[in-house]
Amino acid sequence: MKAVTDRYNRSKEEHQQLQNPASEVKFWQTEAALLRQQLENLQENHRRHMMGEQIYALSVKDLQNLENQLEMSLQGVRMKKEQILTDEIQELRQKGNLIHQENMELYKKVNLIRQENMGLYKKVYGTRHTNAGTTSPFVPYGNNTREGLDVPIHLQLCQPEQQTYETPARETE
Repeated sequence: MKAVTDRYNRSKEEHQQLQNPASEVKFWQTEAALLRQQLENLQENHRRHMMGEQIYALSVKDLQNLENQLEMSLQGVRMKKEQILTDEIQELRQKGNLIHQENMELYKKVNLIRQENMGLYKKVYGTRHTNAGTTSPFVPYGNNTREGLDVPIHLQLCQPEQQTYETPARETE
């Protein structure tokens, strides 16, 4: 009976407050503040539950729902990560193709310049020297002794020559 009278008195007070516009504004501001506080508390509890904190009061059904939410969130994170990595791989492949294409163009330019240099070399030095060793712009060992010659030098790796050491006859006896 007391609860009914308390509820009646609160209802009567609220009804009287609603009659005054200033008190009505204050009432709704208070209600809004209470609702904001409840929302913040619910969000904080939800965050804690998602982080695995304060789950001791949850029922088995609530824990199952939380687990399902976490699995769905994790699946979304994995899909986003996979998409980002796929996009990065595609971008790197495109960059690799561009670099390869640029490398091929530079290789062609180098070969063209090399051919031009050989043509110029033959025009300048082709008839002056009769010795085959001196007419070649590519000196396999040592330096080219002709000064001012801007012809590329091609170096090659060779297998080392195998040397046989003969021991003197006295040492073997």
